Amino acid sequence: MARIFSGIQPTGIATLGNYLGALRNWVALQDGEDECIYCLVDLHAITTFQDPVALREQTYTMAALLLACGINPERSVLFHQSAVSAHARLAWIFNCVARMGWLKRMTQFKDKAGKNQEEVSTGLFVYPNLMAADIHAYHATKVPVGDDQLQHIELANDIAEKFNHDFGVSFFPRIEPFVLKETARVMSLRDGTKKMSKSDPSDQSRINMTDDADAIAQKIRKAKTDPEPLPDNLGALAERPEARNLLGIFAAVSGESQEAILARFAGAGFGPFKTALAEALVAHVEPIAMRTREYLADKAELDRILQVGARKAAAIAGPITDEAERIVGFLPR
Repeated sequence: MARIFSGIQPTGIATLGNYLGALRNWVALQDGEDECIYCLVDLHAITTFQDPVALREQTYTMAALLLACGINPERSVLFHQSAVSAHARLAWIFNCVARMGWLKRMTQFKDKAGKNQEEVSTGLFVYPNLMAADIHAYHATKVPVGDDQLQHIELANDIAEKFNHDFGVSFFPRIEPFVLKETARVMSLRDGTKKMSKSDPSDQSRINMTDDADAIAQKIRKAKTDPEPLPDNLGALAERPEARNLLGIFAAVSGESQEAILARFAGAGFGPFKTALAEALVAHVEPIAMRTREYLADKAELDRILQVGARKAAAIAGPITDEAERIVGFLPR
């Protein structure tokens, strides 16, 4: 049995893109033979400033949403990162193993820091070392990722290899990333060339997994399109990113093929298509949103679930991190 690790930041509300690209797959992975460990990575969240009250609320909301999507705490380990000290302890060791040059090549840091690299937190710079510690603290060998995270997995393997080489051990195993098969690559409702993001300043750019039926219908009604009618074939959408995005979303939530959807709406404007898309989205998203609100109504139960998960996580990560500290020469705690 292999061990799977994945995490999500409890900042903002998970979007339809997060759900179709990752969370729905996390739920499906529970049906396999591998052990699944899912983490709310609140240590990662504070690499950029977070209002403390908002961070706590968003952590509860993300936990409730994961449960509402189908993460089962009886079958998987679900916890928040800061509750398990092994993450921070191992991250410090990895800070001392990783090289500055490796981190400077990380494209996500360049993208997030932009022209203000001297102004961002050092936490944002060493973020990939903490991500490596998240995985290696569990000796996880499978990590579901998107294409944009593959460089981080490569770095995590480089850190493990250097640790093993420097100390003459074969302690940390190699991670095998597997890119999740996305039902749809979900793009912004305002710009079909940009990925849907929970950090986008415009709430109109995304479907939040906590949106109600009215909000979903309004956002789809206002979603950017073009003046041309829908075509009768997929090839004709190659240069029409907004139309292609909405079609992909429709197929992902309805289970209907893109070709079949085009056959229904070919030659028509976007009005009837958007109405049907909104109905399909409401049928898929609103039950999850309702279950999320139900979980949020009992935060004591959420605390219990997360604390039980943290104890399970610590029982795995604690001994592994203890051994890593022994290998580098620390005295027993």
